[in-house]
Amino acid sequence: MAKKAATKRKSRNSKSKAAKPSWLRRLFWLFFKLGLLFSVFAAIGLVYLDIQIRAKFEGKRWALPAKVYARPLELYPGQVLSRESLKLELKGLGYKFQARASQPGTVEWASRRARIYSRGFDFVDGLEPSRRLLVDFSGDTVSRIRDDAGRNINLARLEPIQIGGIYPKSNEDRDLLQIEQAPPYLIDALVAIEDRDYYSHYGVSPKGIARAMWVNVKAGRIVQGGSTLTQQLIKNFYLTSDRSFVRKLLEIPMAFLLDRHYSKDEILEAYLNEVYLGQKGNRAIHGFGLASQYFFAQPIQELKLHQVALLAAMVKGPSYYDPRRNPARAKKRRDLVLKVLQDQGTITAKQRHQAQQQPLTVVKQKSLHRGAYPAYLDLVKRQLREEYPDEVLSSDGLRIFTALDPVVQANAEQSLVSSVKGLTKRYGKKVAKLQGGMVVSNPYSGEVLAVVGGKNTRYQGFNRAIDAIRPVGSLIKPAVYLTALEKGYTLASLLEDEPLTIELPDGPWSPKNYDRKSHGPVPLYYSLAKSYNQSTVRLGMDVGVDEVLDTLRRLGFNRDIPAYPSLFLGAVAMSPIEVAQIYQTIAGNGFQLPLRAIRMVADAENQELSRYPLVVQQTVNAGPMYQLQFALQQVGHIGTARSAYASLPQSLNLAGKTGTTNDQRDSWFAGFTGDRLAVVWLGADDNSTLPLTGSSGALKTWIELMKRERPQPLILDQPAEVEYLWVDELTGLGSAEECGGVQLPFLLENEPQEYIPCAAAYAPGYVEDEPLDWLKKWFR
Repeated sequence: MAKKAATKRKSRNSKSKAAKPSWLRRLFWLFFKLGLLFSVFAAIGLVYLDIQIRAKFEGKRWALPAKVYARPLELYPGQVLSRESLKLELKGLGYKFQARASQPGTVEWASRRARIYSRGFDFVDGLEPSRRLLVDFSGDTVSRIRDDAGRNINLARLEPIQIGGIYPKSNEDRDLLQIEQAPPYLIDALVAIEDRDYYSHYGVSPKGIARAMWVNVKAGRIVQGGSTLTQQLIKNFYLTSDRSFVRKLLEIPMAFLLDRHYSKDEILEAYLNEVYLGQKGNRAIHGFGLASQYFFAQPIQELKLHQVALLAAMVKGPSYYDPRRNPARAKKRRDLVLKVLQDQGTITAKQRHQAQQQPLTVVKQKSLHRGAYPAYLDLVKRQLREEYPDEVLSSDGLRIFTALDPVVQANAEQSLVSSVKGLTKRYGKKVAKLQGGMVVSNPYSGEVLAVVGGKNTRYQGFNRAIDAIRPVGSLIKPAVYLTALEKGYTLASLLEDEPLTIELPDGPWSPKNYDRKSHGPVPLYYSLAKSYNQSTVRLGMDVGVDEVLDTLRRLGFNRDIPAYPSLFLGAVAMSPIEVAQIYQTIAGNGFQLPLRAIRMVADAENQELSRYPLVVQQTVNAGPMYQLQFALQQVGHIGTARSAYASLPQSLNLAGKTGTTNDQRDSWFAGFTGDRLAVVWLGADDNSTLPLTGSSGALKTWIELMKRERPQPLILDQPAEVEYLWVDELTGLGSAEECGGVQLPFLLENEPQEYIPCAAAYAPGYVEDEPLDWLKKWFR
């Protein structure tokens, strides 16, 4: 029994010893298989990461917003340009006024000349070089332009102001910067303060991680990170800013892969353009190129040492070191960057001391001109979307060159704001809600020079110049009178300004004159100049509603209008830009010229994609249009806009029309000179009644603009089929100069067939103090 029991114990022990190695082997193989499986997945993951890294880094790295530019200022001898206008332009471009123009972007200013060191610009039609320009003035005219060698220059272009952009859904904005374009010390400062081992590690710095861990342990909290510039780029470019263990695990192999495939300069260049440096509203500021404009209103190539050090200092915490909100904190960090640069021998002690003495020099405005013209930019976007999809506009880095004139825009904004302020001061609470809109164009090119969307000119919301659809009142009357002139009426044709009643489907309509008086027989041109309602409606009924609607279409108005007689007095709603289109055709001698804000679109490589040439179609014959232009000039000389000449010279010969709607809810003026057309609307958004007419409201704003603009006089181009003849206003019959009549333009086919003897002009019934008497004297 004992022997048998011993044998059993021996057998169990041997089995136990045999089982133990078997269990270890199974565990070993389990871990081996798991390790092998993990390695396979890790390898697949690394291959996937590698593909993703290369695909994005070598492809379209960023959704680049379209950049929108104003027109470039062209300088040439004989140009009408005031020194004040040139200074405004240069300030808009961020030029620095110094005792000596020593580098691009600087200017010397004297009483009769300016020495400009231009930056140059790569235009689609050729490179405009950076050069020194000596510009001499004679009064408000450029008399001569010379280079440094004293050679005369016939034409020079300054770079255009960037007025805005069309941004991707991410609202990220950046100006791409090539590494060779980086200013001195930027790379040195960035590497010194953020990653001093950048050029020696392989994307991840074990020494940097160890150093950061030691500092954090000593401090008892996280005060320093161990991420390299490469890791920071991975985080911003490929991952998120979330502080998670998974993100950190991904960051390390991705940094190794990026460093393996690309050179240090390539990675650094991507970092320069990707790093986050601030926030403007809902728009993120990425990259040093845009940050330079955002904080200093200067191209990055022009930054000084202390400015470069500030930008490098902000990388650690753009919000924490924001120089506008936390200037003391930002300066302390900037000075630390300068100290590190000196410690590494990059700058001298003298350079450091001089730079530390400098203030932060950050501009007060968070953006000097980008976003400064929201109403104009709105018009640009609408015209662009007729040809380009939103995705292309917000991601392909297009360059859009417009016709916006920064000087005209500034004058338009100041005119609207100052006139609204003056009217508010005069009328008080009655105009507390007063708003306005304005469109300014070139009457011969159709280019829109300025757009003002409201009295808050920087508001990026409701654009009254485009979207305020309001009744236009008497602004519509030129269409009625033009229709009549085309049908054989003359400027001397007598119209009956007497009461009338028209039966309409919703009841009788009896239009009244603004002064509630009737004026009997009046010449056609006089009726338009004085804006008489009764005679206008009688004329409109004679020529026909449908005919007037056709005239409006030929003048450039494309929306449908109900065919009611109330149309003759402006019972139709239009926006200021629609009114501007109508008057553009009138100012353009009957040539319909679509208003355009865009001159050209180029791609990111500066290749022209589309040009917006003049598209001209003559829709009104020159003869009748010339007669209408003459009549609109009388609006200023003897009519509802005659107050303009109390502030403007008689030689301006402006042509235009006032407009006032029922209960004085809208005040309008549309007018043009030799080189400016402007439409002004004033009113309240809630359509409330105001104590303003077209003459006492919108006209004043228009006058303010013209006083600032000092435009060219309007000289009408008389067609061959038009001749001036003397007529008697009381009868409309032909007369002679010595008879005391008035001289008016006639189509040769419609010249007076009957003439009145001089004696008859003084027959019983002649009123010596007739308002037309002033016009007789003016023509004599």
